[in-house]
Amino acid sequence: MKETTLQTSKNVSFDGISNVEAGYHRRQRKSIVVSLVLLAIALVLAAVMMLYGNTIYTPSEVWDALKEVEGSAVFTVKTLRLPRMLTAILAGFAFGMAGNTFQQLLGNPLASPDIIGVTSGASVAAVFGILVLKLPTGIVSLLAVVSGLFVSCLIYVLSQGGGFSNARLILTGIGMQAFLNAIISWLLLKASEYDVANALRWLSGSLNGVKLSEVLPLAIVVGVAGCGILLLNRQLTMLQMGESHAITLGVKSKRIRLILILLSLLLVAFATSVTGPIASVAFLAGPIASRLCGGGRTNMLSSALVGSVLVLASDLIGQFALPSRYPVGVVTGILGAPYLIFLLLRMNKKSEHV
Repeated sequence: MKETTLQTSKNVSFDGISNVEAGYHRRQRKSIVVSLVLLAIALVLAAVMMLYGNTIYTPSEVWDALKEVEGSAVFTVKTLRLPRMLTAILAGFAFGMAGNTFQQLLGNPLASPDIIGVTSGASVAAVFGILVLKLPTGIVSLLAVVSGLFVSCLIYVLSQGGGFSNARLILTGIGMQAFLNAIISWLLLKASEYDVANALRWLSGSLNGVKLSEVLPLAIVVGVAGCGILLLNRQLTMLQMGESHAITLGVKSKRIRLILILLSLLLVAFATSVTGPIASVAFLAGPIASRLCGGGRTNMLSSALVGSVLVLASDLIGQFALPSRYPVGVVTGILGAPYLIFLLLRMNKKSEHV
């Protein structure tokens, strides 16, 4: 009897382990398939962006223009469309990955860089540089990066009273965002009407006028910071189990959390310095990827690809699908607003039940 009971318990144990492993591999396969589909969609949208515009070119004409130095299509393809397309992919990738990292790390869907004040730090410096200092575009971008990183570090320091707290960091960021947005509004009111248009164009989040020289630095930052976040993905998963569990498993929680935040801030700051604050991409990418791939995973790569797809698709919609042409940030902002309202209503209902 004892042997039979022992054998039965072993079978149950092994069946349980096999079921867990099967579920893990099933979710992993689904995540890979979803990522490949998202990559294919992003490539198709990128191809459409290169082919379609005021003048529609064939794939062979675009390919010839990319290889040539002079020609009727060279300026349009290499100077206008290619930088726009590459920036859309890289900026969407950066916003999507950074937003998902914040949300996973802090365990809150509201913990998005454009909601907790990170992008506002870059925006206030850029507006100041455009309206007050009259700086050229390259220096404005550099100033935006430095200011974004500085304000982000300030938010992190201010939220440290009595130890690290996810809720305190989010609330501090929201308060900082309100303060910085007030400064931006004041600068716009005091500025000359001839300069306000440039500042508003930057604040709306736009791919217009992006130069190929701006793409390489953004690509380097996205490559380095993105690889760093992917390498720390396993530690991030452990941090989601809780501070005590992560420490038990050997994770240096404070160091890993700080590195992940810094890498995410680099992504957001550099992407914002090139395109301006493209609204809602960082906010939406993670939840969409989670819906597509399923829960229980960080879905980091798929979130980044969702971000690229959102920016590419929104730019095409803003340029060609509406009666007037709108910057990409206007379209993504329209997409994000209903989800934010839904999320706030759902969180309010949960708090009432508690």
